Amino acid sequence: MRKKNKRVILENLPVTDYAAEGRALAKADGKVIFISGAVPGDVADVLITKSKKDWAEGRVVQVKEFSKDRSVPFCQHFGTCGGCKWQMLPYAKQLQYKQQEAEQNLKRISKVALPEILPIIGGADTIHYRNKLEFTFSNKRYWIFPNSSEAGAFEEPENLTEFVNSKVSPSGGGGGLGFHVPRIFDKVLDIEECFLMGDVNNTIRNTVRSFALENNYSFYDIREHTGWLRNIIIRYCTTGELMVNICLNYDEESDRKKLFDHLLKEVPSITTLLYTINPKWNDSIYDLSPQIYHGKGFAMEELATGRDGERLQFKISPKSFFQTNTKQAEKLYSVTRDFAALTGNEIVYDLYCGTGSIGIFVSKLAKKIVGIEVIEEAIVDARENAALNDIGHAEFYAGDVIKICTDDFFAAHGRPDVIITDPPRAGMHEKLVNKLLEIAAPTIVYVSCNTATQARDIGLLGEKYSVEKVQPVDMFPHTHHIECVVLLKLK
Repeated sequence: MRKKNKRVILENLPVTDYAAEGRALAKADGKVIFISGAVPGDVADVLITKSKKDWAEGRVVQVKEFSKDRSVPFCQHFGTCGGCKWQMLPYAKQLQYKQQEAEQNLKRISKVALPEILPIIGGADTIHYRNKLEFTFSNKRYWIFPNSSEAGAFEEPENLTEFVNSKVSPSGGGGGLGFHVPRIFDKVLDIEECFLMGDVNNTIRNTVRSFALENNYSFYDIREHTGWLRNIIIRYCTTGELMVNICLNYDEESDRKKLFDHLLKEVPSITTLLYTINPKWNDSIYDLSPQIYHGKGFAMEELATGRDGERLQFKISPKSFFQTNTKQAEKLYSVTRDFAALTGNEIVYDLYCGTGSIGIFVSKLAKKIVGIEVIEEAIVDARENAALNDIGHAEFYAGDVIKICTDDFFAAHGRPDVIITDPPRAGMHEKLVNKLLEIAAPTIVYVSCNTATQARDIGLLGEKYSVEKVQPVDMFPHTHHIECVVLLKLK
């Protein structure tokens, strides 16, 4: 162990196991160390960022010996960019650790009897799998200087100014277009090539950046709230439809037309081009109105249900939520439908229904679908998507599930035979869990993007429900994120 500028660095620390959420494990001085940036089998120098009596957290500053399980990352931005943090692991190993994390969380946190957990369903495509990406403009570029050409061998300097160098042009012209770097909110890593989406994302991003630099357009400054260009949001659907939304701090019609006409000329495959004027300090566009410059203003996506060649259509507007991995969404929803075991006689309640994708996916096997979602715009989309697919037995309501699901509501719409719940990462509110216990539907299918909060909720539902099946699904290769579907039956 050595100390530099009051920082503690553990040298030559053997990394022994995988923990959770992308972190690895080591032991030192009787403490368990949770480490970011390492894989089991590495020997690394680790900077301690938090220290408690029995455990500590740290991050790798230099890998001294590489694990035999490592593979060479395929992206030039690996190690700096905040995405795809597991590129240094073969995909089979990623799936192994995700399976391990799902099992440990569900067993340790839920404290209920579990069946044998089914093997995780991996993705056929481990690159180019996302249908949505968002890139940020910044007049401050982030620079990194590796100390070795070997993958992963980055040494953190004593002085951060040696590590990060900003190019700022107060009058505009210059900066980066890419992703925010972890822990540095005001600088952007200039992305040349991103493998998360088909190559069209690189063409769009690099075309816009080159034209902006050539014409001295100003990039946004998040600290000063100045500059013109803010964000690019790209949706690339399996149908081939391509929607681009460029967010601007203020309108500059002449420059906007020049930029947009150039982009449409260089990328004629764009089916819809929009712009959103965002004068706010934050990047959220959900309270703003995107304007159509070219095309119909939305994109169409399809989901294959796996039933007699059936394909469902979904209209995706600029502010719509839709699963960002379409092919894996088909697998996730198929598992959900199979767990529900519908016979055509069931009333299905779809909680946190969003734009209605899960409810619509299972609808052909249900007597009735009742979708509930707190975001009103999503409910508008859900109703439109149901109509697009000629589904007349699906109803969607905006509001809080706890307030909506009253005796009067059940009298009007029927009590649920099956409840599908797909909450955000925070899981379900305890009041909703209590409401589900009160409703006592025979079947609950719980879809989650966070096995820790899912396990917590399952433990609470254990008062009346038993866990019958558990199926992890990998929606995001090269990341530590895990989806998991759990079937619960009333005891």
